[in-house]
Amino acid sequence: MATGTTGSFDSFDRTHAMSQLLAQNWWALALRGVFAIIFALIAFFSPGATLLSLVWVFAAYMLVDGVFEIVSGIRAASNHQRWGLLILAGVLNILVGIVAFLMPGLTVLFFVTLMAVWSLITGVLMIVAAFKLNATYGRGWLIFSGIVSVLFGIALLVAPLVGAVVLTWWLGAYALVFGISLIALAFKLKGRKDEMGTATPMRA
Repeated sequence: MATGTTGSFDSFDRTHAMSQLLAQNWWALALRGVFAIIFALIAFFSPGATLLSLVWVFAAYMLVDGVFEIVSGIRAASNHQRWGLLILAGVLNILVGIVAFLMPGLTVLFFVTLMAVWSLITGVLMIVAAFKLNATYGRGWLIFSGIVSVLFGIALLVAPLVGAVVLTWWLGAYALVFGISLIALAFKLKGRKDEMGTATPMRA
């Protein structure tokens, strides 16, 4: 019984430590959300752009988003926290961005499938990572972001031959909701960070 109790406390301490670390890096999530919203606005206000142009914009977004995820993962690793999923998602995003840059002439079907697979994997990784986050640090928002990503991937697989304009609107709607949820999570974390700073006792 004592061993089980000790294991439970260790698990709680790890969860609390990871939650605090994520709160310290709330700005990284906020930046990811801002980039997602910018991408959404481009998609909404330029629906007539060719799919080739969309590939370039999407590739740039994936590279930037991947870099931010890896930076967050490295900062977590330097504090001896387990953030392998975060780094894995970042590497995945960068690989997708590189493929899109090197092969801009992909067919519509292949590009849509590529986005669908990326969205599904990223969504699942975010949902799994959410359960390593303390509930009071915005776990629900991270789960919501993951669910949105999974649903977007499923929608693309169901209708892979949708027109370029409709695809742009879908992608824009997804990026907008995803970005808003990440910003909401970031400010939730910032609030927790501020509370931790206020609760820290003054030293003589």
